[in-house]
Amino acid sequence: MGPRQVKSYYPVEAESLKLLEMAVDKLKLSARAFDRILKVVRTAADLAGEDDIRALHISEAIQYRMMDKYY
Repeated sequence: MGPRQVKSYYPVEAESLKLLEMAVDKLKLSARAFDRILKVVRTAADLAGEDDIRALHISEAIQYRMMDKYY
């Protein structure tokens, strides 16, 4: 799935998007990492039985990304 499909299929609230953008900026992640995190966010929301992507799911996906980066 490309970046355009990710944006169209994974709508994120503005508040949650700010959290993700802040993490990407602070952690100096690439645009590709941004898209990969969004895919993990959608999976986390699906596993929680949620239709909407919430800040909780974004935080969880960022934690997984950091574990992947350092281990």
